[in-house]
Amino acid sequence: MAIDLLLGLQWGDEGKGKIVDVLTKKYDIIARFQGGPNAGHTLEFDGIKHVLHTIPSGIFHPTATNLVGNGVVIDPVIFKQELDNLAPFDIDINTSLLVSRKAHLILPTHRLLDAASELAKGKAKIGSTLKGIGPTYMDKTGRNGIRVGDIELASWKTRYQALRDKHLAMVANMNVNLEYDMDSLDKAFFEAIDFLKTNISFVDSEQFLSVAQKEGKHILAEGAQGSLLDIDFGTYPFVTSSNTTAAGACTGLGVAPNKIGEVYGIFKAYTTRVGSGPFPTELFDEIGETMGRVGHEFGATTGRSRRCGWLDLVALKYAVEVNGVTQLMMMKGDVLSGFDTLNVCVSYDYRGQNIQHLPYSLNAEEVEPQYTSLPGWEEDLTKMRSEDELPKTFMDYVAFIEAYVETPIKIVSVGPDRNQTIFRSS
Repeated sequence: MAIDLLLGLQWGDEGKGKIVDVLTKKYDIIARFQGGPNAGHTLEFDGIKHVLHTIPSGIFHPTATNLVGNGVVIDPVIFKQELDNLAPFDIDINTSLLVSRKAHLILPTHRLLDAASELAKGKAKIGSTLKGIGPTYMDKTGRNGIRVGDIELASWKTRYQALRDKHLAMVANMNVNLEYDMDSLDKAFFEAIDFLKTNISFVDSEQFLSVAQKEGKHILAEGAQGSLLDIDFGTYPFVTSSNTTAAGACTGLGVAPNKIGEVYGIFKAYTTRVGSGPFPTELFDEIGETMGRVGHEFGATTGRSRRCGWLDLVALKYAVEVNGVTQLMMMKGDVLSGFDTLNVCVSYDYRGQNIQHLPYSLNAEEVEPQYTSLPGWEEDLTKMRSEDELPKTFMDYVAFIEAYVETPIKIVSVGPDRNQTIFRSS
């Protein structure tokens, strides 16, 4: 049985959590394959908003098994807080949530290194979420990291102490003004570790998934962040520290490339970005402010306001091609209601040439977006529940995107709730 993938195609915050939640009833297993608590997946149903960071978005479905894969980095303290938040919903985490022994742990000192590094960079900072993600992946590739399976060993605290002391020496060498209470950080960390060891099942996840495939289980791999934040194919260096594209699912779960089935790509009807980095279609006017206000564009993890701009089809097609997307889901079309005209970026002027591919650099002094204008719509989409209710100008917008990226849009979201999701028959 092939494994399907669900990926964000922009700079994150596309609405992956909602779509995983909607699709989960079709799947037996939901598996996270990269990222960590820098992700924020928002789900809304029954009038309640839930924000998940490390836990897969299928956790609210009683029949689904949720797996945190080896490519994920886990902060035990934040993970425990997420689990505590689930307590009122009577979820049996002992059976519904599994964690790979090969997943790496975020230590308190990883967060200190992250904060110290950003302070040292000053104005050149990259806009880190300060969750310790980058330093943890650096220890992983440097073969210094501590994995979930290590905490089952008698000697793991000795390894922790050695790595902790190394990190503190590195922080001291940065000569920045960073205040912290190491005793309190250690206490919270060890309490969280004990909680996880008592309440969560650790598994050899690649073997678990291999058996599940042979048994015919339906599996959905859930990505975090967005494709344009991929460490290799994103807008480097303003990227995350892992592979957010389809290839990351293979290494982040131990899945062979020939076992990948459908690749679902999620994008917003416009474009947003949190933190620093190039953003060719960014708007600095009343239109951009309206998008942010109506779309409630604040980071689920950081709380920072998201930068907003017109839909960039050049970047979207690039993400579709890099990931091998087979079908698309368009989110937040309802946010664009009320605009007379919608601009869509269809090419770039790049170093004196007109191009239709994502170039090496997206720096503002080298890239000028070229737009096509489409008519907008006035109708409130949030009450609509079927494709035939949607206005013609909205469907023309959908058709224009499909033609440009050469991939069908199968789902249109018109609001944050589960039931504000329209499956297209065409």
